[in-house]
This record gives sequence, structure tokens and C-alpha cells, in this order.
Amino acid sequence: MEKKTAHIISHSHWDREWYMSLEEHRYYLVKLFDDLLEQLAIDPDFHSFHLDGQTIMVDDYLQVRPQKEAEVKKYIREGRLIIGPWYILQDAFLTSAEANIRNLLYGMKDTKKLGQEGTLGYFPDTFGIYGQAPQILKQAKIDVAAFGRGVTPTGFNNQVHHSDDFSSPYSEMMWEAPDGSKVLGILFANWYSNGNEIPAEKEAAAAFWQKKLTDVEKFASTSQLLFMNGCDHQPLQKDVIKAIDLANELMPNVTFKHSSFNEYIAELKQELPKELQTIIKGELRNQKTDGWSTLVNTASARIYLKQANDRCQTLLERVLEPMGLMAPDKDLHRDFTEFYWKMLMENHPHDSICGCSVDEVHREMETRFEKVEKGAKRYIEEQAREIAATLPTSHQNPDAVPLVLFHASGKACGKVIKTNVFVHKIYFDEMNFQDIPEALKKIDLPSYFVERPDGSIHQAHVKEIGTTFGYDLPKDGFRKPYYAKEIEVNFWLETDIQVGFEVCHLVPGERTFSEGNPIWQASAKKLENEHLSVSIHEDGTYCIKDKNTGLAYNHLGSYEDTGDIGNEYMYKASGDGKTLSTKNSSSSIEVIENTAFRASILLSTTFSVPKQADDQLKLERENLVWHPERTAGRHQESAELKIQTVLVLEKGSKGLEVKVNINNQAKDHRLRALFPAGSGNSHHYADSIFEIVKRPNQPENQWSNPSFDHHMQRFVSLNDSNQGLTVAGKGLHEYEILDGKTIAVTLLRSVGELGDWGVFETPEAQCIGEQRAEFFLIPHKGDVISSEAYNLAYDYPLETVVIQTAQSAGEGDQAANLLNWSGSALSLTTCKPAEEGNGMIVRWFNPGEKVQELTVQGTENKAIYLSTILEDKEEHMGSGAVKMNVQPHQIITLLFEQ
Repeated sequence: MEKKTAHIISHSHWDREWYMSLEEHRYYLVKLFDDLLEQLAIDPDFHSFHLDGQTIMVDDYLQVRPQKEAEVKKYIREGRLIIGPWYILQDAFLTSAEANIRNLLYGMKDTKKLGQEGTLGYFPDTFGIYGQAPQILKQAKIDVAAFGRGVTPTGFNNQVHHSDDFSSPYSEMMWEAPDGSKVLGILFANWYSNGNEIPAEKEAAAAFWQKKLTDVEKFASTSQLLFMNGCDHQPLQKDVIKAIDLANELMPNVTFKHSSFNEYIAELKQELPKELQTIIKGELRNQKTDGWSTLVNTASARIYLKQANDRCQTLLERVLEPMGLMAPDKDLHRDFTEFYWKMLMENHPHDSICGCSVDEVHREMETRFEKVEKGAKRYIEEQAREIAATLPTSHQNPDAVPLVLFHASGKACGKVIKTNVFVHKIYFDEMNFQDIPEALKKIDLPSYFVERPDGSIHQAHVKEIGTTFGYDLPKDGFRKPYYAKEIEVNFWLETDIQVGFEVCHLVPGERTFSEGNPIWQASAKKLENEHLSVSIHEDGTYCIKDKNTGLAYNHLGSYEDTGDIGNEYMYKASGDGKTLSTKNSSSSIEVIENTAFRASILLSTTFSVPKQADDQLKLERENLVWHPERTAGRHQESAELKIQTVLVLEKGSKGLEVKVNINNQAKDHRLRALFPAGSGNSHHYADSIFEIVKRPNQPENQWSNPSFDHHMQRFVSLNDSNQGLTVAGKGLHEYEILDGKTIAVTLLRSVGELGDWGVFETPEAQCIGEQRAEFFLIPHKGDVISSEAYNLAYDYPLETVVIQTAQSAGEGDQAANLLNWSGSALSLTTCKPAEEGNGMIVRWFNPGEKVQELTVQGTENKAIYLSTILEDKEEHMGSGAVKMNVQPHQIITLLFEQ
């Protein structure tokens, strides 16, 4: 009989914050580290300890015990404290594609700085994993991934449930990304606690190992058996070496050893069977399970967190980083960028961004989001002002207001620019400050137009906001307060600048424009621009007609409400099974804006729903009735949901923007918006991590959950043989396809408990009060990929940064473009300064099944390199310009020397 090897890896899966706050958990982290350092010092046979695949645990410990830094780093360099490759263990589906890359980039940077190389793609408890993970890992020179979810269902209190239908034949398998990249996948088939608390007493140890060996051997494809000695927040087992020695005495046919992933993987690879098949392709979402423990509804728990995260990610990825290419101080920019990314990523662990922790955790998250958003905006504004101050902004009219527009979308575009401008500033040192507001009121507001660097003039719509207080912060003096007239300015802009700037001027004066007659036909029931016609019905639904194709989309935007007796992790419809709808209700309709550039209509609906679940739900929670078995109904008393829906249509837009405000006064329910999209289909598309994934509308045969909810990143899209509809959201990540014909997007989910291994009430997860949602409806012919409608969806949240500055002679040109590329079928995801040197990093992915050509114009005589996602140069592609083919689903990164 072949002698088997049992690799026992000591670890602790460390959720920074979950059923306790960060600082409460930190106490136990410090105790764990203290015990570890003592154990490593006194026991040379204690091989190593796996620090859960993340580096932030080291930072969290050293913040309390900075005097231990040298000792911690010593054991990291020796390979006895194993860190990385991630900065934190993030949720894969609720953090953006580039956030996943930054997590690996900064995690690997810290890992290397501390003296190790990250060699394992570690996803122990990630709530599903995106399909492009193998390609991302391979680009980071990582060829093995370890994961616990996505294949085998894991339920209450870390219990794994196996059956022939659910389980992988092996715990080792090949995992293939859509582009064909493969890594070795290691499934924690019996969870990452299958070697926890090993007995050091003979009778208990014999029984323990008899069961544990059988459980592991059932799935192992080799004689190398993996036992994870730890669990969530598990303290160190100090007698583990004694327990291992006892196991070797009791089981002579097995070699038990305290091991590490590096050692286990090296020995595993020597024995992997040649017939080991690629049995996983693409994303891991527990497709072949009963569907009750996928944790997918964390996508809709506390949606306000997802919305804040979306704002912050967009700000860092699509504003701060590309503007760094223009920053005068690249080192300062890199330092601030990493600082804000790391602060944001503190909100990205799965129990954090998923909204499935106690209320204290999520209150702290809101503060972090605010710090990132306010800090990054201030940094962007001040850097932009520094750049603007160096540019030639003078004008023949001394009253013209210079506006420097910073374009960072990465592509040429036409769009409405909306910004606020201060005119007629009066500083406190120029007049008694109490007299300034009255003086400003007496100044009549003139007409304005916009003049661009080429001398062309364009119509501007100006609306006075009022008298506003402000202040300047000079570099060499004390702050200078002022009052000014504040105006809102809207104008249409078409530009070829992909990443760069241009100087425009807001010039007082009368001009006649050919587009002077508004294109809008806005009435109480209609919006129209060049591309779309929107008709509004009495019940608040609306019809969009695509004027370019003649295709119509009827009765969009009704709201449905159902009871939710689940928890922060999983939705469970109430036992009554009733669905309430705003269809055929009555809504008030009001035009609130109608200019040459934008029109908006407000729809107001009052929706009566049960105020909460009935009393049975409280008993079911207290008695730990697992959510699939709950039967509670809804309360007889009602509450009113007041829903205000604003439809916005801009000049040139090929989509309808929708903003929803919900005054939620009900508990234990879910509110969704419904979008019928045609005559039906068997599949749909959703935005994921560097992928537009095609998913079936019906689940696998094993699925028994009545709901079939999914994650999306930016959008979901459904089409029939002729027409398609794409719904792009801001921080809206949950949807379901109903009857193959209708997209249902979750706008609000109210629940009252955490929902794992105990009774943890979370009243703030009921989301009482004002809640908001924003989305963008894009009609198109065919599917989202062939129509390239995904580019409109990706551009939806992007806004141009506009900086008001003073007239100055300055230097250089009034416009500059730092990036010039073509290949419309490709999606650009980042354009940023390189982590080292003065280079530029640009990344795209190919979402389709066809090879696409990419053409890029760089700086003359400067080299262009193919790069990894970690910004390592791989191949010299040429100088000045590059033309290359991008394979289907390929992620491509280029490094431009500057």
C-alpha cells in the first residue's frame, strides 16, 4: 500500500471585521500574533503559519505592537510566517476589475518588500469567484489557486454538504479562464477547518484521524493529503506538534508533518495524475448546488455600501489615476494613490463590502468611504488647480472665466458638461463681508457662451444658484474668504482627447446659435432627443423607442415588492408568497427641467406594503431556523413606500438615465425594478471582472431555490433574436431574469439579522429612511457585445473634471492628448502612471469571441512593452506606435516609456 502524507497547515482565517467590530477582532489578532511569535521562537519543529493570504494582518498587528516589527519581519523572511499575495481577502464579485488588480498589486508589493514571493492564489472563503481568476493569477506568475466556495455548497456554521450531484470528483482540478489560461485548483472539499483542533490524546486522536483521513481520501487524486489546522479567528493550537507526533505513532501508514502550502504543492505536483481533467471553466458560483447557500444576496445587503464603493472605485480608477499622468510630482501621486486604494480596500473583505456583518462594522465602513471620497476629491482638485495654473488661460475679454477640462475616459466622446462656476467673486478684504451678499444680488447675470481652444463658440445654458461662500488657500499665505454668485453651466462638448486636458472659456455676451431651438419635446408624458423617444404612462412606467432602429421597449420601470424572511447573506421569500406591484397604479408626473442640453421628468408613486414580517419570523430567528425552512408571512399592518423616479435624457445620449429615491418605512422586504426586454431568450449577459459573461436564464437540475439571483458589476443585458436592453447601475449588483423575458434589478433589500452560526440582530440592515438608486437604460439591436452597448454602460458613471481658474499667460498648449488608441470593440479599464519610473500603464480586455485589432500611438522614439498586470515588462512591442491582435477574452496591459 502506498504510504500517504498528511500535510498539516496551521492558519487562522481572519475576517478583519464581522460579528464583532474591527477593534474587537484586533484584540484577538494581537493575542494570536503574540502566541505565534512565542511558538516560533521556542519550537523549531513548528514549520510555519499561514496568515490567510493577506498582508494587512501584519499592519494591523504592528499598529499595536510596533516594537515587534523586527521579529515579525525575521519570521516572514525565513518563510515561517506566510503572507500574501493579497493585501486583503476581498469579495471577488463586489469589487471592480481594477480593484482586484490593485489588491494583488499592492499585496505583492508588500509581500516582496517583507521578503517573500506570493505563490498561491488564495480564495478560502470568497463568496464565488470570477471566471478570469486563472488568467489574472497566471499573469502574476501564480499557477495554483486554493478555494473553498463555488463548487461544493457550504452552509450554516461552516458545514460542508456533499452528495454525488454536488461534489467535484477530486479536490485537485484544472481551472480554466475564458481565454484558455489554466491554473491548478485546490478545493477545500472538507472546508479550510478539516484539520482543526487535532487531539493530542490517544483515543480521541484515533477517532479523529480515522474520520478525517477517510473524508480527505474521498477526494484526493494523489497520496498528498491536505489538512487545514485552523478556522475563522482560530487561536493557535500550541500543542499541534505533539498532536502530529502522536498521529505518526497511531497511523504508521501515513506520514504526518507540519507543512506549508509551498511544500504541499511541490509534492502534490509530482504526483498529479495525467488524466486530471479541466473540470472547471470560468466563474465559480455554486451553479451545481441546491442554490440555498450561494451567498449571492450579499449583492443586495446594505446597497448604500455598494453605492459608496462604486463612487470611490470610479473616482480612483477613472479620475485620480489617469490625472496622475499630468501630475507634476509623480512620487506624491503614487503615494497618495496607494494610500487611498489601501484605505478603500479595508472595506473590501467579503464580510465588509458584502454587508453581512453587525451594524458597528458597517458604520465604520461609511466613515472609511467618506474619508476616501473626500480625500481623493481634494487631492484631485488641488492637483488639477496646480496643473491649470501653469497653462495659458488668458482671453481677450478680461471677464471670461477659464475652465480647464480634464478628460480621463480613455476615449473620444460627445457629452453634456455640467459644472458649477463662481462669478463676480468679492473677497472679504475688498468689502465689509456683511455687505457682500447684498452687493452681489444687485449684479445682473449676463448671458454666456463657451469658447474652445480652436476658437469655436458653443451655446451654454446657465442657471443662477445663489450667493455662495468660498475661500482660496494660497500656497504662500493665509486663506482668503469670499462670497460669489454661483451658477450652474451646461454645454455640449465633442472631443478627440482620450486622456488629457483643454482650456475653455465661459465668456459673457450674446451670441446666436443654430442649435438655439431646444431639441427636447418635453411634456408631462414625453422626452425626446436625437436617438430616443420616451413615452410615460399613468402608472409611472415608460416606453423607450430607439429612433435609430425603430425598436420599442414597453412598460419599463415598474416596481415589485416581496417579503424577505432571509438574512444578510440570502434572500428568502415570505411564506405567503405574495408579490406586490406598482403596475396599474397612479403616479404624478412633473417636468422639472427642459433645456437645449437636458430634460428631466419627476414621477411620484406611493406604494403600500406590509410594514414588516409577522411575529413568526422573530421566533424562527431566535430558534436558528435555517432560512430555507422558514415559513413566516407578512404583517397585516401596512407602511407606505414613497418612490420618486426622475427620468433624465441628455443631448446625444443613447440611453435613459433614471434616478430613484425611496422613502423606506417597511422592514423585511425586497424592492426591485422590472424591465421587460423582448420576446425572451435562454441566456443573458452580465458584466463581471474583465469579462462579459454569458449565463443561462434557467439554473442547473440540482437547483431547488425558487430564486435564481446573480451578481453583476456594471450591467446586465438581455436580448431576443432582434432587440436587446442593457441596464447599467451605480452600485447595484443583484439581478434576476424572470421568465427569460424580464430583467429584475434589486434596488432595496431590508433584513434584520446577520444570519450565520448564531443570533446576531442587525436592525440597520433594514435600511429604514431615504434610499437611492441610479441606473441607465440602453436599448440596442442584437446583444450587448455585438452592438458594443457595453461601452456606453462602462462610460455611464464617468464625469469630466472641470476646474475654474484665473486668466494667466502660462506655458505650452491649451489642449493636450496623452493617449491615442483605436479598437472600439476593446474595453479600456485603466490608464495610470507606472508604479516605477515615469511610464504609463494602459490596460484593455477583449469581451468578445473574435480577435480584435488594437492600434496605439505612443511617444515618438519611446519604447512600448507588453506588461503583466503587476507591471513587469515582458516583450518589447516597438517604439512610437503599436498594432497588435488581442485574442478573445484576453487581458492586455501595455507599458509606455515616457
